[in-house]
Amino acid sequence: MLTLLLKESFMRVVVTGAHGKVGRAAVKALMEAGHEVTAVDLTRPVWERPEPGAPRYQQADLTDAGQAFAVVRGAEAVVHAAAIPDPTANPPQVVFQNNLMATFNMIEAAVRCGVSRFVHISSETVPGFFFPERPFLPDYAPVDEDHPIRPQDPYALAKHFGEQLMDAAVRRSDIRCISLRPSWVQHEGNYERNLGPVVRDPSQAGAGLWSYIDVYDLADAIVLAVESDLPGHEVFYIASPDNAGGHDFAAALRQYFGDKIELRPLARPDASGISCAKAHRMLGWNPKRSWRDYLDENGRTRSA
Repeated sequence: MLTLLLKESFMRVVVTGAHGKVGRAAVKALMEAGHEVTAVDLTRPVWERPEPGAPRYQQADLTDAGQAFAVVRGAEAVVHAAAIPDPTANPPQVVFQNNLMATFNMIEAAVRCGVSRFVHISSETVPGFFFPERPFLPDYAPVDEDHPIRPQDPYALAKHFGEQLMDAAVRRSDIRCISLRPSWVQHEGNYERNLGPVVRDPSQAGAGLWSYIDVYDLADAIVLAVESDLPGHEVFYIASPDNAGGHDFAAALRQYFGDKIELRPLARPDASGISCAKAHRMLGWNPKRSWRDYLDENGRTRSA
């Protein structure tokens, strides 16, 4: 009986953007958790015998509503990670149209097809201070889900509107939605390139205030979000609890930003600039990885 109950808890999950950094890790984590995954991306499929254990793959352009409906049909949960990942390498209208319409089509298809859980991969950029044309700083740190939202760029705007699409979906249907706002996503191959300079020089704080997230910890959060029974729509920041470099956060904030950013209570001296307290409290998410697993104190890749 126990085995039967466990099997019944497994779901048919569609993961979009499945060939991207976040999507690949999410597919792997969901399959390891026992879910049946359909991977979706723009990459052209090949007519070859699949690798052992590989998920079913479906090519789709999700800005086309018909293709979105086709991949969602039969799914019990959707993880929507597909997106142009920043506003800097495409014309603004391309970023906005692609990211917003793909999200609209996927949540519309999910509502109409009776999907029970939708996990929307949003972004830490939503408040607006990552890619502004008129720069501004966070009101306070660590930044949390209550921080005011003032986006200027097409990427953050599309992600913000995506969260509003989740709000609308739960108002008009029984679907349950979770929006995850990951910090700067790292993996084995890019820790030194991305975070090495921050470890060595805390003046390289960036808009995220030394925050980051390991892609496998993010994947764990995605699995928890898929399996969650939280009602309505909840938004969660997903960031490592420590900052890149292990800097004394209060001292670094004062040194590099003076009194321009209000310092709020810290969970630890080397806290991240983004709080993951809500995800810990409501999702039961406990990240297991740190930059220290990959880099030494000089920001160089640790030898095997």
